[in-house]
Amino acid sequence: MTRGIPDFVAAAAVVFASILACECITGGEEATAHSRPYMASLQLNKDSNYKHECGGFLVAEQWVMTAAHCVLEGKDGMRIVLGAHSLTEADDLKQNFAVAEVFSHTEFNRDNYDNDIALLKLDRAALLSDAVKTLQLQRDGADPQTDDVVSTAGWGSRNNMGSRPDKLQEVDIKVMRRNLCGRSDYYGKGFTDNLMCASEKRKDTCDGDSGGPLLFKGVAVGITSNGGKKCGTVRKPGLYTIISHYTQWIDRTMQQ
Repeated sequence: MTRGIPDFVAAAAVVFASILACECITGGEEATAHSRPYMASLQLNKDSNYKHECGGFLVAEQWVMTAAHCVLEGKDGMRIVLGAHSLTEADDLKQNFAVAEVFSHTEFNRDNYDNDIALLKLDRAALLSDAVKTLQLQRDGADPQTDDVVSTAGWGSRNNMGSRPDKLQEVDIKVMRRNLCGRSDYYGKGFTDNLMCASEKRKDTCDGDSGGPLLFKGVAVGITSNGGKKCGTVRKPGLYTIISHYTQWIDRTMQQ
């Protein structure tokens, strides 16, 4: 019995919570440690402690790609952690970096998250190892089509109750039809040409996964951008920025 609460009330609360969590979990599982060596944790200094805010991925030794909405406040108080599996456990494979410069796409739209892409220049080059590697980007527009299986990973919430994992999670999902995601009862005009949507029943990205990569055949094709107010909602699947639409911007930015 829960202290101060009748047994039947406590039981009902437990059942309700389990149902809610079941409907909204991302549906993934813990990744094998360091099996995704390109993953980056974007962390902000809050009350003298760094806390995970968004994901990202290493695309060159001194460059991390992420979502523009993750870096609206600039680089102050920000650090990037590479080589992590657990966010809290000590690990000699981890590498911590300050951010030298933030380059967000100048046409990022806060209303519909169009052009939700940013590049972070680290304060020094990463030391590549089995736990820290770069990820290839899709450049030629050969992007996944409807029903193709894609994968993503992150340290974001596992349900709508705010439960976040300490260790990296991963999930496989399917690309959805564009005309479906553009319907008025899905995203309507908010679903732009620069976005793709992907999800499956009870499988989705969630709060804290933003900025992470969407992979197709081992290549980054998207950046986790946004979704519905509740993760796992059928008509509000996860939205991902299509990387191949920004090849020239990426090349130009990384020359700086």
